[in-house]
Amino acid sequence: MNDANPNDPQREPHLGEPAASPHAAWERSVLERLVMEIVNEKRRARRWSIFFRLAFLGLVLAIFVGGYMAEHAGDQIAGPHTALVELNGEISASSMASADNINASLQDAFEDRGTKAVILRINSPGGSPVQASQINAEIWRLRAKHKNIPIYAVCDEVCASAAYYIAVAADKIYVNPASLVGSIGVLMDGFGFSGLMDKLGVTRRLLTAGANKGFMDPFSPMPEDQKAYAQTMLKQIHQQFIAAVEKGRGSRLKINDQTFSGLVWTGQSAVQQGLADGYGDTDTVARDVVHEKNLVDYTRHENVVDRLAKRFGASLGMGAVHEMLRGSVWSLR
Repeated sequence: MNDANPNDPQREPHLGEPAASPHAAWERSVLERLVMEIVNEKRRARRWSIFFRLAFLGLVLAIFVGGYMAEHAGDQIAGPHTALVELNGEISASSMASADNINASLQDAFEDRGTKAVILRINSPGGSPVQASQINAEIWRLRAKHKNIPIYAVCDEVCASAAYYIAVAADKIYVNPASLVGSIGVLMDGFGFSGLMDKLGVTRRLLTAGANKGFMDPFSPMPEDQKAYAQTMLKQIHQQFIAAVEKGRGSRLKINDQTFSGLVWTGQSAVQQGLADGYGDTDTVARDVVHEKNLVDYTRHENVVDRLAKRFGASLGMGAVHEMLRGSVWSLR
C-alpha cells in the first residue's frame, strides 16, 4: 500500500488515477515561496524593531547621563576656582532664568569645596517679581550659610527691573559703563478692546459670580474702582522692590527723587548713584577681585529631554493659563 501524499508531484500515480497537473504543482511551489518570504519578512521586521528599540533606549540613557554629568560638572572640579552662574533673558517660571534653575545653580556653586567666590552674570531686561524675589531671598540665605564665599553680580548689556532686584542681593555689583541698569519700578500691561468692539457692533457677554471676577477683562471697560485697586497692588510690589534695593545697597545708595521712579541708567550713572560698585566683567572680576581666574560654570542648561517635555507638554496647559490671565501680566521691566 502506497501511503505517499497524493498531492506529491514526484510520486507515481495509482492505476486509473490521473497524473498530477504541472500547473497545480507550479501554483503550490509559488505559494510555498510566498509564504516563506512573508515569514522571513516578519522575522527581519522583528529584528529591526528590536534594534531600533534598543537604539532608542541607548539614546535616552545617553541623554540622561549627559545631562546629569553636565549639571554636576562642578562636582568633579578639583582645586580652587571662581564659580559662574549665568542669568540670561526674561525671568519667568517657564524660562531658564527661573528661580528653580538659578537657585539650583547657585546652590551647586556655593556648596563646592573649591569655590572661592561666585559670579552671577546677568543679562536680562527683567520679568516676574515673584521669581526675582525668590532668587533674591536664596542669595541672602546662601550668603548667611557660606560667609566665607562672596557673590558678585556682573551686569552685561542689561540688568533692569527684576534682574536688578536679584543683583542687589550680591555683595557687590559690577557693570560696563554702557550697561543699562536700574528701572526700579513695576508695571502691569494689557490691552483694552471695548472701544473697538463698540465700533464693530460686537457685544461682550461676560457672566461672573462675584462683582470683581471680570477684573482686567480686556473686552470690558475698566471701572475706576478696579483701576484704583490695581494701582494699589502695583504700589505694594513697588515697595517690596524698593525695600530689597535699600537692604542690598545700604549706605552706598545715593537716593534722589528719581531713584525709584522706574528710570533706567547707564552703568556710568549707576556707579555714580551707588546702584553699582564699579566697572568689570566676568574675567576681570575673577582675576582682579577674586584673584582666582579659573572659572567653572555651574549654570543649569536645558537639555534635549527638557525641550521635548516643554514642546509636547507645555502647550496643554498654557492655553488655560493665558485665558485665565486674559492678557494682563505683572512684571518688573
